[in-house]
Amino acid sequence: MVKAIGLLPRDRAYHYINPRTKGQIKIMDVVYPEGPIFIRRCDPSQGESFSNVKDEPMSSQMIWRIANAFLPNSAINFDRVLGASYNTRSVLEALMAHTPQFYFCYPGRIQVINSSSKIRQGHKHLMWCPDNPHEMSVMKQIETDMVISEIPNEVVYDALGFPADVLVGNANDIQVKRRHTQMQIALIEIGQQLNFRTWIAQNDKGITYKNQKIGEMQSVVASLRDEKLMAAFEDAYRAALLIDCIWFKNGKLMPAVIEVEHSTGVTSGLTRMKGLQDALPFYNDTRYVIVAPDEDRDKVIREANRPQFQSLKTRYFPYSAVEELYSLCKKRKIRGITDEFLDCYMEPITELLA
Repeated sequence: MVKAIGLLPRDRAYHYINPRTKGQIKIMDVVYPEGPIFIRRCDPSQGESFSNVKDEPMSSQMIWRIANAFLPNSAINFDRVLGASYNTRSVLEALMAHTPQFYFCYPGRIQVINSSSKIRQGHKHLMWCPDNPHEMSVMKQIETDMVISEIPNEVVYDALGFPADVLVGNANDIQVKRRHTQMQIALIEIGQQLNFRTWIAQNDKGITYKNQKIGEMQSVVASLRDEKLMAAFEDAYRAALLIDCIWFKNGKLMPAVIEVEHSTGVTSGLTRMKGLQDALPFYNDTRYVIVAPDEDRDKVIREANRPQFQSLKTRYFPYSAVEELYSLCKKRKIRGITDEFLDCYMEPITELLA
């Protein structure tokens, strides 16, 4: 991101995305590789010029927070990511929009009034499209049929610590793993509020959160051998080891089997769940669930409706719904509800064609 802005010509003024904003921006200096970036901004309509304003820094911390919020072909709202922090956030947004891989767009937004919801004109977002660059130094709008839930979740995740073997790969791979693990943490804490014990995939248990290994968190199952439903069936035990999340209840119930599909083709998660279902043919009282980004809904529906997966009767649990429920659990400490409450958040998608 810093490099992309650094490639913008320094001999011109840049405008904000909102045409009603009369101010202009000029890039003064870029510190590689992570910033800060120094700019000047002025409003010629108010008699200002670049010669009589001072340099301002766009901090490395702000740049880092925005960079970590982006995923390919997904849209973010700067104000939601940064809140009221950083008075140069609209400057960063404008300069990024002038670089080739970023477009501005207006996804629909879900407006909830009482018990009904409607899709309204959305607010300005920026979308990263690395495979579809436009020309340098101009801003381009891209049309999108994405719909954004703007329910305030107020979800905050502490820092994660990854074992050295997980940190092999590029920065995007690590960010994908981080987001995947955040979803697992949310599922653990949701499960705890519902009095579930949670199995987390064997290869993820060494990740640390709040100075504690995930595998040692309260309510996390230390060994699948401790769960009667699995212990007596070796094939089911082996099939479950690498499933991202399984909820157990009362020693004999399994409310949900969940795969988090952050960037893969969904098929791998469905295949693991189908393997578990086949190993437990006598047990049908569970939910097979795909957790995935909101914008991946159509892809999840297509994959879940393949003939080999239809017996799963898959449910779709979008990221926004996971974090909405997680936020509710953290704020309200919900008690006394049945696991059927989950059905309000998980969409049945078998035989539902996009």
